Amino acid sequence: MSSAYPEDTITAIATAPGQAGIGVVRVSGPFSSQIAVAMLGFCPEPRVATYSSFLTTSGEVLDQGLALFFAGPRSFTGEDVLELQGHGGPVVLDMVLSRVLELGARMAEPGEFTKRAFLNDKLDLTQAEAISDLISSSTRQAASGAMRSLQGSFSVHVNDLISNVTKLRVYVEAAIDFPEEEVNFLADDSINTQLRKIIGDIQHLIKESNTGRLLSVGASVVLLGKPNAGKSSLMNRLTASEASIVTSMPGTTRDTVEQQLHLDGIPLQITDTAGIRDSVDEIEAEGVRRALAASDRADLAIIVVDASLPKPALDLQELSGLTDIPTIVVYNKMDLVDDLSLPPEALAVSAINGFGFDSLTAVIKQKIGVETPVESGFTSRRRHVTALKEALNAAMKGREEFESSHSGELLAEELRECQISLGQISGEFTADDLLGEIFSSFCIGK
Repeated sequence: MSSAYPEDTITAIATAPGQAGIGVVRVSGPFSSQIAVAMLGFCPEPRVATYSSFLTTSGEVLDQGLALFFAGPRSFTGEDVLELQGHGGPVVLDMVLSRVLELGARMAEPGEFTKRAFLNDKLDLTQAEAISDLISSSTRQAASGAMRSLQGSFSVHVNDLISNVTKLRVYVEAAIDFPEEEVNFLADDSINTQLRKIIGDIQHLIKESNTGRLLSVGASVVLLGKPNAGKSSLMNRLTASEASIVTSMPGTTRDTVEQQLHLDGIPLQITDTAGIRDSVDEIEAEGVRRALAASDRADLAIIVVDASLPKPALDLQELSGLTDIPTIVVYNKMDLVDDLSLPPEALAVSAINGFGFDSLTAVIKQKIGVETPVESGFTSRRRHVTALKEALNAAMKGREEFESSHSGELLAEELRECQISLGQISGEFTADDLLGEIFSSFCIGK
């Protein structure tokens, strides 16, 4: 690929807002060396940190610090890059940035430095996304997984799959193109063998990618139930905080309350909600609406039932079918109950004394797809899992059609679709609007 902006030079502050000891202004593009000469009086030797003054047009010193020049293509973006590392005060950084803009650069768009690196073949799309994941990591496991993706761990798996699909596709198309050969290559059992391996490899990578997605973005868990079922107490016990107000009065929670926790390295967002019931109170009715909306966005719902009620099963019956996402049924307030027959797969807990919470956290991990602590792997995104599932569907459809009709043409077409889906992960086949969506989520200076 070649850069989409060959004539533009871009710039941005690459360090976080606020006061700091060091602040960095980054420049990338064909005018980087000229900007260096104008601001420093010289262009630094490539890849050598050089102490210098950063000057205005009249020679006034704006700041002093280190200047680094990276001649393309041996740079992060693949273009000439200049980095000015000065003092980290917002005013000083803005003065240096304004001087660079005055010399002909333009402000970089979000993620544009990384986008140029991708367009100039310095990294593939999964590695580019891993940079954003690394910056936004909320756990050590997420940071380690993002670094492995940045180093190409995920890309290796995807590229191996693309290579195997391509080889099989070439073999099938060659057999179609040369039917006069005495040997019927389409009757060769190696085609089925290779198909089975490709399908198995994609299925394995989907499982790893699902874990990688959880490692990167986490999972959302919503608490649903009738008023006074103990959802807020359950929330506080799970998060080891006082995030939700707890009283004996039903309907205390009127809005959604969100809290973060880490479960064996997986970030979880727990959402406490208003009790589900019909109400003429406009505020409470709005709270119920928001509770149901939260369940639509969540990965998992915990249905909380008050076990101390005379007939708790009636509450469960009313709450059944409330959401289509995976659910865990929890009978709370077991500290108030001497004996109770629970429905199959329901859990008995007490938010007051912590009874049953080890079982609850184990089932949460099982439901979201992580039953053991995450120690390795790579980060991934929902779009990666979607593309892998599309590739799997194409490969399985191709196998079914080949087994039923022995048609090489149909198999070759499904293998082509499989190859395209896999190529969307690495960026080999990527629409411009998808690139815009991906890189717009990056910070400006990256």
